[in-house]
Amino acid sequence: MTGTGNIVARKAFPAAAKEKLTDTQLRANLRRATHTIRDKRLRVVGEVPDWEALRVAGAAIKDDVLSRLPELLERFEAAATAAGAVVHWARDAAEAAALVTDLVQATGTTEVVKIKSMATQEIGLNEELEAAGIAAVETDLAELIVQLAGDTPSHILVPAIHYNRSQIRDIFTRNGLSALTDDPPALAEAARRHLRAKFLSAKVAISGANFAVAESGTLVVVESEGNGRMCLTLPETLISVVGIEKLVPTFRDLEVFLQLLPRSSTGERMNPYTSLWTGVTPGDGPRTVHIVLVDNGRTDTLADEVGRQALRCIRCSACLNVCPVYERVGGHAYGSVYPGPIGAILSPQMSGEGANSTLPYASTLCGACYDACPVRINIPEVLVHLRQTGPHPAAERAAMRALSWTMRSRRRYAAALRAARRGAAPVRWATGGKVRRLPWPMSAWTAARDAPLPPKQTFREWWARERA
Repeated sequence: MTGTGNIVARKAFPAAAKEKLTDTQLRANLRRATHTIRDKRLRVVGEVPDWEALRVAGAAIKDDVLSRLPELLERFEAAATAAGAVVHWARDAAEAAALVTDLVQATGTTEVVKIKSMATQEIGLNEELEAAGIAAVETDLAELIVQLAGDTPSHILVPAIHYNRSQIRDIFTRNGLSALTDDPPALAEAARRHLRAKFLSAKVAISGANFAVAESGTLVVVESEGNGRMCLTLPETLISVVGIEKLVPTFRDLEVFLQLLPRSSTGERMNPYTSLWTGVTPGDGPRTVHIVLVDNGRTDTLADEVGRQALRCIRCSACLNVCPVYERVGGHAYGSVYPGPIGAILSPQMSGEGANSTLPYASTLCGACYDACPVRINIPEVLVHLRQTGPHPAAERAAMRALSWTMRSRRRYAAALRAARRGAAPVRWATGGKVRRLPWPMSAWTAARDAPLPPKQTFREWWARERA
């Protein structure tokens, strides 16, 4: 794990995607799951007459937060501290993971229960705890499946989306969770029996937060299974890891997001469990509450006037479920805990290390993600922006200048099209009606892309012949 945690891709996206494209079972699992979720989302969103107004309001609230983030963070810290919580600050993933590990070790426990949390995945917390001899038990069903499989999540909302029911049954069987069939209720019951003892014996729980209310110091977790409620109420110590962008100014602002989030994420009108806690309440819930506020590249992202809109993200995963690229390669190809369209703009800004510079190219720029985003993050705009600001080889810059010069003249463009038709004649460059391999230096382009052969005539040529 690097200082920025698990947001750094270690393999260039084109290479990783090429490997995943050969997994036909993965593609079938992804298609079935994403289409089911997106269809549910469309139905419940269609019921809301002011959906677009809610999207605009959500974007405006998040932009207001980003414009006065230091002030709101200080207000949140003061309110949470007054309510009995202990607030900590972490500059990066390494500092946050070490801080949480120290807090757990101070309790003397060797096992903690965890609520599904993107922030803890981001900082590599489970790995840090394991190195310190502390077992972290994931209690979200999908996260538990991934953990038992020795795998990593591939989706923001549904971490085990790349598995089907039979595969999950086999994972449970290998780990001693008896599930005689792959019927979903049977699988859920096997997980429930396994987790019940963990909940009742745990002394420490670790969570993230969907929202943090600045005026009151309140943290909010929304979930579907009830495991989060168990973690938040039973243990003696609760440690919450929260990205600094999760703030909302007032309690009233939650109204907007509690309408946007469930519809956009699980296709539900409201989430089954909404848990809110403010500091410590004697005789009710944890006796000690720690809140770790994490930067880890968010301040750097905030400095980019175009890219900062990525920090509006409420982790609903709607953009993943409509993305044609994600549907075909899955989340692991992105190499970051934040996959899909939002990961393609968030990860490179939070950390430019490793192969993250290739992630802005993991898109067709179709715009489906922007249409689905409940807080109107213009992901295509940010993708293009990041492509322009990234490094470009001299040969690519020269090719783009030549293309620009050609397309500025109708006659030059027509001549180029005629030359392209003649150049496509060699059979070795094309199979199945597509250009699949070009000689160097264009081989760098065709290594990851196919293109249709140029048509026998252009539209202008067809038009001229027909009108003649």
